[in-house]
Amino acid sequence: MFAPLAKLLRPILPKRLRGAALVPVVNMAGVIGFTTPLRPGMTLASVSPLLDKAFGMRGAKAVALVINSPGGSAVQSHLIFMRVKQLSKEKKLPVVAFVEDVAASGGYMIACAADEIIADASSIVGSIGVVGASFGFVDAIRKLGVERRIYTAGEHKVMLDPFKPEDPEDVARLLALQAEIHGNFINLVKESRGARLTGPEKTLFSGEYWLAGTALSYGLVDRLDDLRTVMKERFGEDVLLPIVSAPRGFFSRFVPGMKLAAAFGDGERMTDDIVSTIEARAIWARFGF
Repeated sequence: MFAPLAKLLRPILPKRLRGAALVPVVNMAGVIGFTTPLRPGMTLASVSPLLDKAFGMRGAKAVALVINSPGGSAVQSHLIFMRVKQLSKEKKLPVVAFVEDVAASGGYMIACAADEIIADASSIVGSIGVVGASFGFVDAIRKLGVERRIYTAGEHKVMLDPFKPEDPEDVARLLALQAEIHGNFINLVKESRGARLTGPEKTLFSGEYWLAGTALSYGLVDRLDDLRTVMKERFGEDVLLPIVSAPRGFFSRFVPGMKLAAAFGDGERMTDDIVSTIEARAIWARFGF
């Protein structure tokens, strides 16, 4: 009795009432660990509410992560990775990661939390390594006639001071720390990708990055495609893909935003934001963005 009526009404009903599948989409963009009013990035604190909302949506069939990140903090990358894994297990929902421009270093670590990684053919993927950078101002302050004075309690409290000559022992300690972090990253990728990894380890874990086609041949991604095509293929043409993203902050509505902050007289905070923005810009620039 009701079947003919349901069939008649179906075209005018909202997709949700037609029984369309629901797949929340979480936007995860920015440098990891660098979050300022001028350039929002990603931390566990900023991403957790989005993940909780997506995984908590009633009737969800899966969760999609749209990743666009050149990396950043190793700790924050791993914390976000763990949170995705925990929620996926708790809610029994599969996770599919879609790479936009870049999923490199920590960005790729987060992608590894997904059951499947899909990228555009022109996406940049990889950079499974650890990097640290600094400057040396020894000659500059000598020419300016500046004397460096620093006082510490603890033999190694100050390492790699940019105003002092480089100490080989400090460099060795830093490299040892980087090697340990790199080893943790390698183990995470191996555990997450398993037998899908086909490239030689020396190449995969060299810190190099590739276009998605090469990454596919190495087993770092599973497919070249886009979110809507894949989701419609798997869940039907009517699939619902609600976007879950962070609200725009007050400062982010202004470009470039500098005059506004200056008007409030927050010069110290403004300086920190400018430095963080420059650092974030430098990380993106490594990948041509």
